[in-house]
Amino acid sequence: MVERHVMLARAAKMRREPTEAEKRLWRYLSGAKLSGLKFRRQATIGGPIVDFFCPSKGLIVEVDGMTHDRERDGATDGGTMAQYGYATVRVTNDDVLGNMDGVLQHIEIVALGRPDRWPHPNPLP
Repeated sequence: MVERHVMLARAAKMRREPTEAEKRLWRYLSGAKLSGLKFRRQATIGGPIVDFFCPSKGLIVEVDGMTHDRERDGATDGGTMAQYGYATVRVTNDDVLGNMDGVLQHIEIVALGRPDRWPHPNPLP
């Protein structure tokens, strides 16, 4: 298992050098722009680094490019992340680059359909 400080450094590097699809999606997820939901970028959860994470809903959003192993990703989503009580939405780079409205609508529907994990200490008005 990779040490935590190594994973945090890797996550920081990924935040500095996002893919084009991640950069574009972050414009819509940052600053609680999507239904007041707060997301983090390149968050470490247990061992893995996830692209976007909404802690209040326990929702992970992954933007998959050509290098992703769907079988391994599915095992992580349904195994490790599900054990933490998290749901994962997977979209492709092509989805983000060509159908942003559809991607945002899908994320919003899934997020708002999930119960709040805890009351947020500073809710937006």
